[in-house]
Amino acid sequence: MACDLWLVPLVDVLCHSPDNPFAEEIAVYDRALGAAGLPPVPVFGYMPGLSGDVAPVAGFDYDALHFLRRAHLLNLCGLTVTPVDELGGDYAQLLEMFETTAQQSHLVWHYDHAGAYVPVDFAHPLSSDELLEGGGPLGSSHGLLRELMSVAPVLGIDPDNPPAAPAAPRQPTALDEPAAPGPADDSPFARERHVWLGLHAAVTRSLGQGSMIVFS
Repeated sequence: MACDLWLVPLVDVLCHSPDNPFAEEIAVYDRALGAAGLPPVPVFGYMPGLSGDVAPVAGFDYDALHFLRRAHLLNLCGLTVTPVDELGGDYAQLLEMFETTAQQSHLVWHYDHAGAYVPVDFAHPLSSDELLEGGGPLGSSHGLLRELMSVAPVLGIDPDNPPAAPAAPRQPTALDEPAAPGPADDSPFARERHVWLGLHAAVTRSLGQGSMIVFS
């Protein structure tokens, strides 16, 4: 099944519009951030080159996303990261054994099909009844970038000079259709690397342009 990442520019022409389709979600995020003593989702003034257009930035399949989460959680727990051909019960056991660690990870503790990362720096994903009823835990773009940088060497990626990111999907990918294949890569961690590059492209633009990352 396919997973698309979308960038939602947090510019006033979108966020202050009465037709903003993300108004309800942002209000929920603001309440969660406020309850944690954090500033609200930032809104930036319009600048040339930016618009309120929402666009896909990356795409991959859900299994590959879980492959990357598995690698990160193993690395986070000080365990050897070995490539696998498919996800078995070991990943579920890993989540159960290291549940507290998993819940503190922006990369791991996130819904597959919904939810967001916002350009506000906080240590661990935010969770509340209201968030869990909607898009799931709220992640920090800053926190996600830190975790991507930490797992990169395990996957054979230089975090300071990563390969070029795959092209963004040309059109939205339906949930039940396969994701576009990643670039040719003979690494045993090819699937993990494909997702890493997509997430890295999304998060660097989220922080550089002031955008929210949305899963769909």
